[in-house]
Amino acid sequence: MRLPTFYIAHGGGPCFFMEPMPGIPADTWKRMEAYLRGLAATLPQQPKAVLVVSAHWECDRATVLSAGEHTLLYDYYGFPELTYELRYPAHGAPQLAARVRELVAAAGIESEEEYERGLDHGVFIPFMLIYPQADIPIVQLSLLHSLDPAQHLALGHALAPLRDEGVLIVGSGMSYHNLRELLAPGAPTDQASRNFDTWLGDAVTAEAGERERLLAEWHKAPDARTCHPRSEHLLPLMVVAGAAGNDAGHIDYRDNILGKQVSAFRFGQAAPN
Repeated sequence: MRLPTFYIAHGGGPCFFMEPMPGIPADTWKRMEAYLRGLAATLPQQPKAVLVVSAHWECDRATVLSAGEHTLLYDYYGFPELTYELRYPAHGAPQLAARVRELVAAAGIESEEEYERGLDHGVFIPFMLIYPQADIPIVQLSLLHSLDPAQHLALGHALAPLRDEGVLIVGSGMSYHNLRELLAPGAPTDQASRNFDTWLGDAVTAEAGERERLLAEWHKAPDARTCHPRSEHLLPLMVVAGAAGNDAGHIDYRDNILGKQVSAFRFGQAAPN
């Protein structure tokens, strides 16, 4: 059975596994946490493996984390000591990593392998909620340092066959990522976030051809650069949208985080009611 693809919101650092920072409402991340905890139950079947594209890894070529066992990369700073002791012992999947390279090569996309880098927090933090038993193998794929949306849509096209091979493809980012403004509740950017996120939801749910045209030109959307001064947290969406082919896009989650509107999306089978 063909699996859907997802663009998830992964929160702020290790936010789900610590007490709220001073001045931050206690329930800020609770709805996002509940969404991530419930995601696996909405799938038509348990995946054989997961391929994750995180906002926190960029390379000149599409680079696949091919290790059979993973370390963790605690790529966040200034958080409580306990958050640097988190563990997520998911196995890698070298055969899937090789299959990813085979597919992108067939599409004329250059790739490389990486064995030493650990899973970054854009992977292990949300997957500690999605698959807390760490019993599904995970492979991570980098973004392209070009940050070209069309190239990332093409990367997704190349990966589409994996959905029929029992692989869940997940893009991990945030639909709003302006950290300077995120901690300024009531700022004018609150409306900017609603403007952009509403546009983004309309783009995702458009017919496939129109969806790709809109996403490739996302920077023309209302308040796009206010919400994404740099695009790395949005580009995982392009990969999973490309992998979706002609399947419909759905708004899977929408929330207000410190006054900023944030969404997550799925492509393919809609979530059960």
